[in-house]
Amino acid sequence: MSGEGDPAVDAAWAYERLHVDALFRQWAEPVLDSASVQTGLSVLDVACGTGALARESRGRVGSSGSVTGLDAAPGMLAVAEQLAPGVRWIEGDACELPFDDDEFDVVMCQFGLMFFADPVQAIREMLRCTKPAGNVTVAVWDALERSAAYPTSVELLDRRAGSDAANALRAPFVMGDPDDLRALFESAGASAVSINTLTGTARFPSVRTMVEADLRGWLPVMGVVLADELIESILTEAEHALKNYVSETGEMIFDAPAHIVTAQG
Repeated sequence: MSGEGDPAVDAAWAYERLHVDALFRQWAEPVLDSASVQTGLSVLDVACGTGALARESRGRVGSSGSVTGLDAAPGMLAVAEQLAPGVRWIEGDACELPFDDDEFDVVMCQFGLMFFADPVQAIREMLRCTKPAGNVTVAVWDALERSAAYPTSVELLDRRAGSDAANALRAPFVMGDPDDLRALFESAGASAVSINTLTGTARFPSVRTMVEADLRGWLPVMGVVLADELIESILTEAEHALKNYVSETGEMIFDAPAHIVTAQG
């Protein structure tokens, strides 16, 4: 895995610090509940990132269970391993999982499906690795237009930093249509497909923190690196553009809806 000082590791640490508590950690419990993760089960977290869901899974399955996290990014895995050395971390492709048929009781993917080169193939692979009595559980963000502050952020990036930066921020929301999402799973051979839409809460200490999380934490993960001078200029403009989401305490708080899909092979 990547060592200290590696730009990919630095980007992964920024992602962990700036995004996990603000957005992702809150979804671990509803995803684990939907997946019926409990003591003694073997669990796979696909596109695990820095391991937020896998870490929570470890507490659920206990010493009699096992948790494996897989990601294509060695920088993410380097951070995940430092945070949770008791989890088995593996570098690999979601579209060609390096596991046997029926290896896991539960296979999960939290906010990763939209980034796979072939989402249908990735779902097929997750179904293949799941035991007949188990399930595949996947979380994806709702559509951009239903995601509160992010349309404004995307417009700001498009205008100030260009289409590559704006598209990097659009990318997490491309699977927000429930009908299309169900069709995706069914075309992969899934059965008993269920979609539950829940609304989480994005909570950042300030507008600056939220936008900086995207500019310094998310965009580099997506291969878009902006100059510091441009970042500072965008942060200044964002203070005004996103002021309606600032609470009396100065925090930036807004709704963050997502779909949780459960399915069987």
